[in-house]
Amino acid sequence: MITLILSKPRSATNQAFLFFSITTILWSIFNFLTAQFTSPQTVLWLLRLAIFFAVWHTFSVLHLFYVFPSERVKLPKLYKFVLLPIVVLTALLTLTPFVFSEVVRFSSQGQVAQVSNGPGIALFGAVITGLILSALFLLVRKVIRASGIEKIQYQYILIGSLITFSLLIIFNFILPALFDDARFVALGAVFLLPFASFTAYAIIKHQLLDVKVVATEILAFILAIVTLFEVLLSRDLGALLIRVSVFIMVLSFGILLIRSVRKEVTQREELQELTKQLEFANKELKRLDKAKSEFISIASHQLRTPLTAIKGYMSLLREGTYGKLVQKMEKPIANVYASNERLIRLVNDLLSLSRLESGKLEIKWEPTRLEETIQSIVDELNIKAEQKKLKLVFVKPEKALPVFLLDEEKIRNVILNVIDNAIRYTDKGSITVRTRLFPGKLRILISDTGAGMTQDELQKLFQSFTRGSAGSKAWSEGSGLGLYIAKQFVEMHKGKIWAESEGIGKGSTFIIELPSQSSQLDTYDDKSQPPMIGESEATRH
Repeated sequence: MITLILSKPRSATNQAFLFFSITTILWSIFNFLTAQFTSPQTVLWLLRLAIFFAVWHTFSVLHLFYVFPSERVKLPKLYKFVLLPIVVLTALLTLTPFVFSEVVRFSSQGQVAQVSNGPGIALFGAVITGLILSALFLLVRKVIRASGIEKIQYQYILIGSLITFSLLIIFNFILPALFDDARFVALGAVFLLPFASFTAYAIIKHQLLDVKVVATEILAFILAIVTLFEVLLSRDLGALLIRVSVFIMVLSFGILLIRSVRKEVTQREELQELTKQLEFANKELKRLDKAKSEFISIASHQLRTPLTAIKGYMSLLREGTYGKLVQKMEKPIANVYASNERLIRLVNDLLSLSRLESGKLEIKWEPTRLEETIQSIVDELNIKAEQKKLKLVFVKPEKALPVFLLDEEKIRNVILNVIDNAIRYTDKGSITVRTRLFPGKLRILISDTGAGMTQDELQKLFQSFTRGSAGSKAWSEGSGLGLYIAKQFVEMHKGKIWAESEGIGKGSTFIIELPSQSSQLDTYDDKSQPPMIGESEATRH
C-alpha cells in the first residue's frame, strides 16, 4: 500500500486504493476486537465502530471501482452532493443506539452472540447493499467495455469481489440484522481473503499494477531493515562503524535502484501510450486515405465524361465541321482545347493515383517492341516540340532491341510523361532519346538542354504533388503527379527511374531502367556504348 501510493502520489487510483486499504484495516481491527472483550458496553462501542468503518469500507470499494485505473478523475456533482452526504449521515448514525442499541448476550466462548437492533439498521443495510451493488455494477460495466489484458484483470477482481461481498452480506449483515446473530461479525477480515487473493493474482500474473516497482521497493525495504538490525545488534565500535557504512550503502543503492525502476516503468507507460495513440492515428489516417481515394475516383469519373464531350466538340469546331471559324476565334478555341487537354491529363493522373493507392491497378503483360513505342511517342510530341522550336530526336540503337514482356500502355505513359516534361522545361535546344542494352536490363535515356535541377530538387522529384523549380516558366502547368505515377508504373515492372543533372541551366537526363525477360540480353555486349552522366565503367555492368 505504502509503496504504491509513494510511486504515484497524485494518481486518483492510488489515492483510492490507499483510502480502501486504511478503511479495510480499521474495520478489520475493530471486528477483531469485538471478540477480545466481555464487557457489554465496551463490545457495544467496538461493534458500533466496526460498522462505522464498514460503511466507509464499502464506500471506499465503490470509489476505487469508480476511478480505477484512471490517473485523473473529475467526480460528478451527484457523487459529491448526494452520495457522499448519505454515506456520512449513515456512518454517524451507526455510532448511536439508532442502529445497535445493546448487546443482549455472549456465547460460552465469550464472544458476542446476540445484539439488539435499532430502527436505523434498515437504513444501514440499504446503504451498505446499495454501495456494494453499485460497485459491482461499475466493475461489471468495465469488464464489458474492456478488451485484451484489461478484461482479464477486471474479471479476476470481479470474481473475488462477488465472493467476498456475498460472504459479508450474509454473515455480517443478514445474520446480525435479521436473526440477531453476531457470532460471525469478528470474521469480517477473513471474508476479504477471496478479494485479496484474486486481486493479487491479477497483479502478479496479469500485470494489474507496476509489480516491478512494488517488488523493487519491498526488496530495498527488507534489505534496509536487515542491515539496520545488524547496526542495532553491534557490540563494539569497529563493527558498528562497518555496519553503519553498509546500512548507508544499502539504503543509497536501494533509493537509486527504485528511482531507476520507476523511470523505466514511466518510460514504458509513456511508450505504450504513444503506441496506442500512434495506432489510433494510423487507423484514422488509413480511413481518411481510403475516403480520399474513393472521393478522387468518383470525382474523376464524373469529370471525365464532360471533358471528353468538350474535347470532341472543340475538335469538330477546329476541323470546320460546323462551318469555317472566323479567324479571331481560332486562337480562343485552340486555347480552350489546350486547357481541356490539361484537365483531361489531370483527371487521368488522379484516376491512376486513386487506383494505385487502392491496389486496383493491374499489370497487363504483353510482348512489346519498345523501339516502335518510343518512335510513336516522339512522332506524337514532335508537333509540340516544333511549336517551341525545339529538336526532338530518337537515336535508334544500331542493333534492334529484343521483344520485351511488359504493360505497353503504362510504359508508354511513363516515356510520354518524361518527354513531355522535357519539352515543357526546355526553352531552347533539343531533347534526345536513346536506349542502352545491358545484360538483363534496358535503359531508356531522355536528355534535354533545359532548365536543369539542383540536388535538392532531384531528391524530391518523384514525390507526389512535386513540380519543377519556381524559376521555370512551366513550373505551374503540371499537377505534380506525373513523375510520381511514372515511378509507380516502373516499379510495378520491377524497374527503376531516376534523374541526373549537373545543375541549374545545364539540362537533365532521365533514366528509365526496365528488367528484361529476353535471353538475348545475356549475350549482348555494350562496351561500345559511352557512359551516361555520373556513370562509371564499374557501374555499367
